[in-house]
Formats: sequence, structure tokens, C-alpha cells
Amino acid sequence: MNPSASRTALLGVAVVLALSACGGEPPAPALPRFDLDPARVGVAGLSSGAYMATQVHLALNDRVGGAALFAGGPYGCAGGDLSTALSTCMAAEHGPPAVSVLAGRVQDRATSGAIAPLSALSGDRVYVWHGRADATVAPVVGEAAAALYRALDPGLAVTLDLADGAAHLLPTRDAGVACDAGGAPWIGRCGTDGAASAVGALFGAVNVDPAAPAAGRGETFVFDQRPLFPADVDPVLAESGHGYVPPQCRGARCGLLVVFHGCQQSVADVGRAFIDDGGFNRAADAASLVVLYPQARASWTPLNPKACWDWWGYTGADYDTRQGAQVRFVANLLAAAGVP
Repeated sequence: MNPSASRTALLGVAVVLALSACGGEPPAPALPRFDLDPARVGVAGLSSGAYMATQVHLALNDRVGGAALFAGGPYGCAGGDLSTALSTCMAAEHGPPAVSVLAGRVQDRATSGAIAPLSALSGDRVYVWHGRADATVAPVVGEAAAALYRALDPGLAVTLDLADGAAHLLPTRDAGVACDAGGAPWIGRCGTDGAASAVGALFGAVNVDPAAPAAGRGETFVFDQRPLFPADVDPVLAESGHGYVPPQCRGARCGLLVVFHGCQQSVADVGRAFIDDGGFNRAADAASLVVLYPQARASWTPLNPKACWDWWGYTGADYDTRQGAQVRFVANLLAAAGVP
């Protein structure tokens, strides 16, 4: 080895050792920019991710054209109060969320500019799935999510799918835990491809190959989320996010689907189970969609030990508006990925 190469090698070793000593890792690359069709942008999520998806949909509705909600509830349900989130918006101990009250709240926020104008909902599509045996988020909470969308725009295309015997999870054909049991990694063998149903509802009928791998036939990647954080507030998110690109979306125009994991379902919690086994990548191959899987992080201050997305206000009172820390992160995410 020549002296120059030797010095380079030693420098590389020194960098690795320094990073190890500090407990850190080299940062992930920046989020790639894609050729995206702004008319084909949607969001989806499970549980806290479903709440996050509806918040993003309504706050950024002039840029996001549809939402798929799995085992979640309606926009604004918690009203910034954790006790309400745990009771009304999960267990529904005293009945389902009051849709008329929530609709008024949405209309007021749209009028004030805190979220996108309701006129932007025209032509959007919404898919709501909920297991009837869900003991974590009561099925009536999911029904309220569908009812709220219909109250906001009676002409909106809303699909409500209530599944007998399904627990609190993302339904798959054959991956995960028993459908009626639930539990980590919060995907379950329900004999139905929930991701494909969601993608079909949001983007039009797709022919998903049942023999294709759930992880897809394209490429996965990791990206640095930190440059997308708001400068003035901690959004309580992980350093890195994940993504998937179908083969045909390298160099060609495609749509975009942003998928939000549930509580205790981040990569830090369950590895790549949600990303590789959930089925969104396989559906994205059929529908020509880039998929992004942003990641939340666990925190004790503010209190979010299960790495949930913020749907009750742990990042601030404006959490579910355009000024919310995580909503602003998603707005930056869309822009960086190629959504104007």
C-alpha cells in the first residue's frame, strides 16, 4: 500500500472509531428528489399514524389528495388533551367522538387558514379500515372518522371497511400475528391485503400481483430526516426515515404515498416489519408510487415513550395545524421529495 492510500485508510478507521466512541453513526443521505405527479399524492397510517395521516391530509389538503386510515379516528378528536385522547378517541367509554363538534372545529380552522381550505377536498378519496375486534381503538372511533369526512364534504369518496374478527393492526394476507390477536409488530394475517385496498381506494383500481413479495421488487433507501425538521421546534422525530422506489419510478413520473407507522411500530421498535411485510411496497409497484416511511422517536420529555405520532399535542398546541411541528416536517418532506 502506498503512503497516500495508507493515510486515507487510517483516516477512515479513525473516523469510524470516533463515531463509535461517541455512540453515533454516519448520517444517512439526503432524501432523493423524484419526478412526482402532484395530482397523485396521498397519505396513510395505522393507529397514531392514522391520526397523523388525517391531520396532514386536512392541514395540507392543497398538496395531498387522499388519506387511508387504519384503526384510527377523526381529525381533532383529542382537542390537545391526553385524557380525551385516551378516553373518547380510543376506548370511546362514553360514546363515539361528536362528529358535529369536530366538523365545526375543522370549518373554523379552514376559515382561519390554520388548515387548508375545505374546497380543496373536492375530488379527494378517503379509505377507513377498522377491525371490529379492536380493543385498543374502538370501532366506533373509526366510524366517526369516516362520518367526519362525509360531514365536511357530502360528495367526498369515502370507503368504510369494518372487518369482523380483526384486532388492532394493519391487515395483510399472510404476514404478522394472528388477525384476531393483535400485538407487535401490529400487522396481522387477516387474509386480506389492506395496503392494496388502500392504494386502490386512493389512486384507482390496481392489479396487485399476489405472488409478488410484500417488500416489493424495487429499491429501499434510508434518508436523513433532520434537514427537514422545523428550525424553531423539536418535532420529536428519529434522525432517519425510510423509503421505497418501484423499478419504473427511477427516471419516470410516479405518484407518492407517505405512510405513518403506529405507536411501538417504528423501525427502532419492530425493525423493518411494517415496511417490508405491510404490503405497501407491493401495491406501490402496481400503482407506480414512491413510498416514504417517516419515523417518530420515543421520548420522556415531552411524554411520548411509545414513539407515537403527535395527535394529542405533545409538540405544542398547534400540533394538528399547518404550524404544527410534525405537519411542518411533512410539508418539508413533500417539497424535498418533489411535490410543489
